[in-house]
Amino acid sequence: MRPRVVYVHGNGNKVRPELLKSQWDTALFGRDMAEASRMAYWAPVRYPEPLPDFRPDPLNSPPELIEELTARPDRAGAEPPEEFVARTLEEARLEAGDTGLEARASADEGALADWLRDMTYLADTLALAGERDEPGAELPLEALPLPRTGRTAVFRLLVKHAFKDVHAYFFGGAGPAMRAVVKEQLDGLDGGPLVVVGHSLGTIVAYEVLMEQAREVELLVTVGSPLAIAEVQDHLARPPAVPAGVAAWRNASDLRDLVALDHTLRPEYAPEERVTDLLVTNDSSNHHGISEYLAQHEVRAPVQRIFDGAG
Repeated sequence: MRPRVVYVHGNGNKVRPELLKSQWDTALFGRDMAEASRMAYWAPVRYPEPLPDFRPDPLNSPPELIEELTARPDRAGAEPPEEFVARTLEEARLEAGDTGLEARASADEGALADWLRDMTYLADTLALAGERDEPGAELPLEALPLPRTGRTAVFRLLVKHAFKDVHAYFFGGAGPAMRAVVKEQLDGLDGGPLVVVGHSLGTIVAYEVLMEQAREVELLVTVGSPLAIAEVQDHLARPPAVPAGVAAWRNASDLRDLVALDHTLRPEYAPEERVTDLLVTNDSSNHHGISEYLAQHEVRAPVQRIFDGAG
């Protein structure tokens, strides 16, 4: 039976699903995989219309978006970090309130808010580090040649979307609908080897579905994942563990990725011998871009071996 791969995208709005799937195929395999791949496209749960074709992902900071962000000081990072945190948290609460879940959110979101705060301060640290040009400077940001306000805007944009979408998943009523999209893409697959690839919030959605279904998965790949964050683990439906049907789990992150503040799933997710944590280089503008993750040899090679071995 032929292998199949199911993708689960991450935070923020996306281009239409067929194009998004083709982009992931190209980054991971170097070609369109046709019926061998599926995209669990949950963006409509949060966003009414897809992005225009071939518009760069806003979370990966196209030049026109950077210009828009830097035009307003409050969005470009001039406001103090605590004010940004408070405003982002309030916006997320208002969205959750639309579903009638505001009481639960206000009671349970404290730990998740700590993740928002940590992401914000790391974002500002990265933006400041980008000004250093002396040899050996830590946290170089050669991929983002912008003034500091522009870099702060880029990173805070990622922080805002990552937090608000995760908040919506746990507190805004979006979780069941997102999981239903993943389940739909898993349904009806034949008995061939299955690979599941998740990015960012998509790793949480994929993980919880696999915990629920105990589906046999030869390889689970998570990139830019917040699943190692204690504040995220506190809100999972089940205690952290490798899903029963997952034979191997590879988790890759860049040390500068704001969303993946903790880079090791072992030993929180037992049995730990099934989990491999990898540090890779993601030189997208915010170090969280999906194409840059999928292009890494450490990510691509084990997936391609499964497909090549079945050829």
